Amino acid sequence: MDAILFETPAEGVALITINRPERRNSLGKEVREGLFAAWERFERDPALQVAILTGAGDKAFCAGGDLKEMAETVLKVPPLDMFPILGQSIEVTKPTIAAVNGVAFAGGWLMAQGCDLCVASDNAQFAVTEAKVGRGSPWAVPLITMIPQRIMMEVLMTGRALSAQRAYEVGLVNRVVEPDQLIPAALELAKEIAANAPLSVRAAKETVRLATEMGQSAALRAARHLWRPVYTSDDAKEGPRAFAEKRAPVWQGR
Repeated sequence: MDAILFETPAEGVALITINRPERRNSLGKEVREGLFAAWERFERDPALQVAILTGAGDKAFCAGGDLKEMAETVLKVPPLDMFPILGQSIEVTKPTIAAVNGVAFAGGWLMAQGCDLCVASDNAQFAVTEAKVGRGSPWAVPLITMIPQRIMMEVLMTGRALSAQRAYEVGLVNRVVEPDQLIPAALELAKEIAANAPLSVRAAKETVRLATEMGQSAALRAARHLWRPVYTSDDAKEGPRAFAEKRAPVWQGR
């Protein structure tokens, strides 16, 4: 049984599933290697515009690192390339959506945090549990741009889980749905994004990154440069033309 499943359930959409439900989809070696390969496959395929990341079963999206493996290998400071951290150890320029079913603890929170959007089932739970096992969470730094400072303090220092509803209230989650609606809801969101002009969508993702990492003036200058190729693209002509002709646009991504 493959540790990672890679499917294309809709045009332009990839569904990446961590497939170790008997281990609560923890981030063992096979899972980590499979995720690196899956993200690379998604990024390189021009036919795919949006990816959804989920976990098999309804108990866990991902329970985090494999603590048994860590104990056996006496893992100290994990190397940056040990885990496929989007935007850090692996670059994915297209939109990504976490579809969280069950627990997203430690490395599971990390996987969900790294995606651009998050849909959660109402039985999902989110926790950075490292303080409870004496491990570290330097990767949590980007949280400061997602949730309020005092919520972040509480999350990191207590290790206590947030419910899906609480995660939605503090801005970590975009939508909360019934468990049987999780993948359909994520697919609906993915298809809505995939129907848009791909150059505009990718530039939008990069604009958000610039806005969170730079001061306003620097981000504005960088964003103007970033969007110039979009304004002058064939798709920028196709969009208004299709609107005038009352038809769906045919995007070329150029």
